[in-house]
Amino acid sequence: MNTPERTIDTQAFIDGQRFSPFQYVILVLCFLVVAADGYDTAAIGFIAPSLVQQWGVARAALGPVMSAALVGLGIGAMLAGPLADRLGRKTVLVLSVGLFGVWSFAAAFAHSIESLTALRFFTGLGLGAAMPNAVTLMSEYAPTRVRAVVVNAMFCGFSTGLALGGFASAWLIPHFGWQSVLVAGGVGPALLTVLLVLWLPESVQFMAMRKHADAKIARILGRIAHGVSLDGVRFVPPEGAASTKREGAIRVVLSTRYRFGTVMLWVAYFMGLLIYYLLTNWLPTLFRDTGFSGENAALMTSLFPLGGVLGNLCVGWAMDRFNANRVIAATFVLAALLVVLVGRGVGHQLWLGTLIFLTGTMVTSAVTSMSALAAAFYPTHGRATGVAWMLGVGRIGGVAGAMVGAELMALGWQFSAVFSLLALPAIVSACALYMMTGRSESAVQPVKRQGA
Repeated sequence: MNTPERTIDTQAFIDGQRFSPFQYVILVLCFLVVAADGYDTAAIGFIAPSLVQQWGVARAALGPVMSAALVGLGIGAMLAGPLADRLGRKTVLVLSVGLFGVWSFAAAFAHSIESLTALRFFTGLGLGAAMPNAVTLMSEYAPTRVRAVVVNAMFCGFSTGLALGGFASAWLIPHFGWQSVLVAGGVGPALLTVLLVLWLPESVQFMAMRKHADAKIARILGRIAHGVSLDGVRFVPPEGAASTKREGAIRVVLSTRYRFGTVMLWVAYFMGLLIYYLLTNWLPTLFRDTGFSGENAALMTSLFPLGGVLGNLCVGWAMDRFNANRVIAATFVLAALLVVLVGRGVGHQLWLGTLIFLTGTMVTSAVTSMSALAAAFYPTHGRATGVAWMLGVGRIGGVAGAMVGAELMALGWQFSAVFSLLALPAIVSACALYMMTGRSESAVQPVKRQGA
C-alpha cells in the first residue's frame, strides 16, 4: 500500500499520552547535561580565592578568566541553534557535551592566567552549544500541558550542579588543590557523553519535519505509548511548522511576528544573567571580605543555587496555569526586593543565609524559566535557534556580570552596595517581560494551541 493509513501530528500524539518512563529517562539525561553546566559555572568562582593566593594575582585580574567561558558560551549558543535546526538536536548536544568535558579537564593543567583564560573559552563553546539543545529536546518531548514545569525541572540540574560545585570545592580544594575541581568537571561530561549516545533519542518533531523514516519515529513514540499500534503511520510536525520550514530558522526568529518578543526576551535574559553570574562568580569573594572563612564562604554561597530547585518547580507550575510572561516578571520584582534586603543583612548570619536562599529561589527560577518561555514562544523550525540565540545574547549579560563584579571589587565596593545595585537590572527584566505580554500575545498563544 503506497499511502499510509493514518497521519499523526507528533506533538499532538505526545500531548495525548501520560508522561512515560521513557520521557523520564530523557528528562534525567537532560538534567545531567544542565547539572554539568551548573557545576562548571560554579567551579571558576570557587577556585578564584585559591588562584589569587597561589598565583599572586589581584582579584580584578581574574575578570577575563571568569568571563572567558561566558564569551564562549555566547558564541557556542549562537552557532549551535541554527546547526541543531539543520542537523538535529541530539547530534549537536552529544558533540558539545564531549567537547566541554575535554576542555574542562585540560584547564586543570593551566599554569597561567592566559592559558586558563583560553581553555575556559573553549570550555564555554561546548557549554554554550549544550544548554539550548537540552532545552529544545526536552520541550519537544514534553506534553504541552506540563511543558514549563518539565523544562524547569530539567533546569533544577543547573542549581544542583552549582550547589554540588560549592560542596565539592569545599572538600576537594583543601585535600587536592583547585585543579581537582576542574578534573571532576571534565570526567563527568565524558561519562555523560556515552550515556547520551546510547540512550538519548533524536527529537521526533525534528525527524518528522526532515521527513526521516516513519518507522524510526514509530519506534520512539511506541516507547512513550506502549500498546498503541503505529504501523503504517505517516508522522508530520506540529501544525504550522511545515509552513515556516522554507523561511529559514533565523528568518523565523527575526520575522515581524516574533521580532518584538525576541528583543524583549534578549533584554530580560541579559539583565537576569548579569545578576546571576555576578553573584555566582563573586559571592565567595564578597563573603570572604565580610569576614567569612574560605570554607564558610563556599557553604554560604551554596545556599544561593539551592533555592532555585524549589523555585523552578513552583514557577514552572504557575507558568503552565497563568500568563507565563507575567509570572516571570513578578518573580524578577521579588528578586529586586530580596537583593536589597540581602545587602542589609550582613550582620546576622542566620538571617543572611535565609535571604541568600530566598534570593537564589527568585533569581535562579526567573532566569531558568525563560528557557521554557522561549521554547513555547517559537515554532518547531525556529525553536532551537530562538532558544539558543536568547541564551547566547543573555550570556553577554553573564560576561558583563563577571566584569562588573571585577570592577566593583577593584573600586572597593562593599557587600551591601553591590547587592543594592542589582535591584536595577531585575526591574528592567520585569519591565521587558511585561511589555512583551501585550505586544506578542498574538504570537505566543497560537504556538501554545498548536503544541509547537
